[in-house]
Amino acid sequence: MEIRIEKTSTPKEKPTDESKLGFGHIFTDHMFVMEYDTGKGWHDARVVPYGNIELSPAAMVLHYAQEIFEGLKAYRTADGSIQFFRPEENFKRMNISAERLVIPQIPVEDALQALHTLVEVDKEWVPHTDGASLYIRPFIFAADPFLGVRPADKYYFMIICSPSGAYYSTGLEPVSIYVETNYVRAVRGGMGFTKTGGNYAASLHSQDDAHKINYSQVLWLDGIEQKYIEEVGSMNIMFVIDGEVVTPQLQGSVLSGITRK
Repeated sequence: MEIRIEKTSTPKEKPTDESKLGFGHIFTDHMFVMEYDTGKGWHDARVVPYGNIELSPAAMVLHYAQEIFEGLKAYRTADGSIQFFRPEENFKRMNISAERLVIPQIPVEDALQALHTLVEVDKEWVPHTDGASLYIRPFIFAADPFLGVRPADKYYFMIICSPSGAYYSTGLEPVSIYVETNYVRAVRGGMGFTKTGGNYAASLHSQDDAHKINYSQVLWLDGIEQKYIEEVGSMNIMFVIDGEVVTPQLQGSVLSGITRK
């Protein structure tokens, strides 16, 4: 795949204190963009300066939520090199999400090339501090200006990057977990196994309730009987029972985790 590179003429100031990065609010100088049009396929791959995107108010993603995303990290090792953890698994999973939401799939090798190219351009943004990393967010969304309910004809595939610390301000300290017994997040046959924004929107009410009573995250029960443990909102859940590690089975309502695998 040929990727055009347009570097910014106004680079941002990089964080000076990597112990205070927080999560997901600082963004690097560049982003990857590629477009899809029915009959033409994926085209015009490019790395361009990070910036806003312009969409029609009728863009289908805003009305019918046809979008998917992934999340992975680039780590700086002790010798200064940069490594990923099995990024091909993220793009394989992205294609599973794409199939469920009727979004055109992207060849894994093309997605990996896009990832490597963008991180090479913005490599100085990868933190040097233990516990910090470059969080990477690939995503695809429908862009047709059309209010009918159908799969779109135009999509954007983009990747943005954010130097980040721990997701929780407490770092790797234990967090308190709230067991949700009222709402459910997903059921088998739905979209629980995909990484799409609707799944996260469904979790917000419970997460807000949990935060109000000083819990960090929500533990979700199954969507039928509400007695079987399925997952925790932003992490894998595992138990040690009689010396054996046990984690809920993947049955269509839980996202397949890369670290979990």
